[in-house]
Amino acid sequence: MRFVFPPIRRSRNPLVRALSLVAGLAVLGVLLVFGVVVIGVLVAGGLVFLAVRQWKLAAARANGTAAPQQAAARPKDPDVLEGEFVVIQQGRPVHH
Repeated sequence: MRFVFPPIRRSRNPLVRALSLVAGLAVLGVLLVFGVVVIGVLVAGGLVFLAVRQWKLAAARANGTAAPQQAAARPKDPDVLEGEFVVIQQGRPVHH
């Protein structure tokens, strides 16, 4: 089955054709401006987010608290096991 659009009836009046062309260009212009505004807001929001993050990291370094990258560089205690553990109670079936 093929879906076929009905034939487009184009107006013969040159004034109506010119106005429809201008209206189409105006709609394209509005969409273009809207897209540029949205991109600008996203870029500005990203820059603000990065600036706040860098400011917080700089404040944490100035206060003497270790940044997450520095915490991983510390030597680890060999007697400590790290990982995720699940407590299994006796008497209950374990579902895997």
